[in-house]
Amino acid sequence: MIDKYKFVCLILAIALVAALVRLVFVSQNQSSIEPKQTVMENILSRKSVRSYTDRPVSREQLDTLVRAAMAAPTGRDMRPWRFVVINERETLKALSDSLPFAKMLPEAQAAIVVCGDMSVTDKEGNPSRNWPFDCSAATENLLLMAESMGLGAVWTGVYPYEERIKAVKNALNLPENIVPFNLIPVGYPKGAPQPKDKFDQSNIHYNVW
Repeated sequence: MIDKYKFVCLILAIALVAALVRLVFVSQNQSSIEPKQTVMENILSRKSVRSYTDRPVSREQLDTLVRAAMAAPTGRDMRPWRFVVINERETLKALSDSLPFAKMLPEAQAAIVVCGDMSVTDKEGNPSRNWPFDCSAATENLLLMAESMGLGAVWTGVYPYEERIKAVKNALNLPENIVPFNLIPVGYPKGAPQPKDKFDQSNIHYNVW
């Protein structure tokens, strides 16, 4: 009876070890696949959100968005971007009044202005010529991060329109060397905005046109 009991325990122990090994193996394989699927789903789900609920957006969430933005690629690693986070209602309203395509700002819980710093130079003292591209990459990271967090956001252009640049610089008291590139309203989406399917096979050419 004792030997039979030991035998059963041994079989159960072996089965348990085998199950644990299989679980680890499956988990490792899923971890190498799922992030790619999640990234693609996130990219395809991103949309421009222009209407927001009154649900608050926390300081921690805003910091996370900016952290994602600063993970973007940047020419020669110069990082000429700067960010102004706005969560004061008076400032949001003032910017809404002065910017033609940012009328949703009073509804937003916050906004992030992506700026270029013209004082940033390389080791030879040359200013960045890539700052608009770097700010664009940072903005896309920010927008994708917002989507992954269940937030809504939209790119509203500032640069290169002189009147918009002046309006933002005046409202935020920006230094001379800081050029506002765009303004991103942030909040929880109102309703159920849907992404657009922009894929067009005719835009792809392999090797030659």
